[in-house]
Amino acid sequence: MSSRVGAAPVLVFDPAGSGYHTFRIPAVVSRGQLVLAFCEGRRHGPGDSGEIELVLRRSLDGGQSWLPLQVVLAVAGKTCGNPAPVIDPISGDIVLLSVQNGADAVESALAHGDDVDGRRVFVQWSADDGATWSSARELTAQVKPADWGWYATGPGHGIALRDGRLVVPANHSVVPGGVNGGHCLLSDDSGWTWSVGFIDRNDGPEVNANETAVAQLPDGRLYFNARNHLGTGPARVHAWSSDGGVTLDAPYAGIPEVTAPGIQGNVLTLPDGRLLLSTPTDPAVRRELTIFVSSDAGATWEPGLVVHPGMAGYSDLTLLPDGSVGVFYEAGETSSFAALRFATFAL
Repeated sequence: MSSRVGAAPVLVFDPAGSGYHTFRIPAVVSRGQLVLAFCEGRRHGPGDSGEIELVLRRSLDGGQSWLPLQVVLAVAGKTCGNPAPVIDPISGDIVLLSVQNGADAVESALAHGDDVDGRRVFVQWSADDGATWSSARELTAQVKPADWGWYATGPGHGIALRDGRLVVPANHSVVPGGVNGGHCLLSDDSGWTWSVGFIDRNDGPEVNANETAVAQLPDGRLYFNARNHLGTGPARVHAWSSDGGVTLDAPYAGIPEVTAPGIQGNVLTLPDGRLLLSTPTDPAVRRELTIFVSSDAGATWEPGLVVHPGMAGYSDLTLLPDGSVGVFYEAGETSSFAALRFATFAL
């Protein structure tokens, strides 16, 4: 891998003059020269609650230039968040999962299930490379058990397996108590119906799996990598599945060699079989966005390229047709989420 980002990062979502207070929570997918960059457009403030819309910018040249902002989903009085896109190889459609809740609800209430307008799960499709989108269809009854409170898809891209199955990583909280657990969502019919795959709940203090990413390994197994939110173990945890996400081979366990603050990260399998992980590395502050590399299916990790040495937050990864990797990420000078940028690096 090269030791530096290739071209200068492109500013994709800048709140200045946009009508939005803040852009956060990046998710990216690509096919050929098409790159779709999703995020949350936070209307009135930087926080996770309030009126939030799902927005998109498209690139037709591999991320060098970007078409104007599109609103993919906006509901008055609602938070629309956690975009988790995946490209369906059977239909060719872009499938987008997301969640909604009342704009005034806060995560602590939602996690304990005591909010009247709690987290609900939705799906949308685009048949024209993201130019237009279907209305949002609710999936909550299919994928959210009655004793779950908080619910988050991704954030970040889902994947299509070699047999066409769509896998979207997710997490939830269990009521009562609000304990976090990881799970994934599975669809074998291009996103029309969904089921819950594995459910990992660790009631001990060490692991509290939260925001999750997934990649398929060369041997067909799935690799899940998650934020350890409020856990006492390492900042990131991981697990493997040998049956397409239906179960885990073993519960989530800590990754001792990866230092990070409490934050989302993302993973990507390269054509040569190596795995990449993107995360800030300062354990106390969201800064120094770094690409870690694994040559043994995620068992061990080594730090590689530093994408952004300053303040940086959430990120997502995609493979581009020239073999380079695109990283879509939050960064700024004095804030880790001042704007969203897209950078590429060679392998």
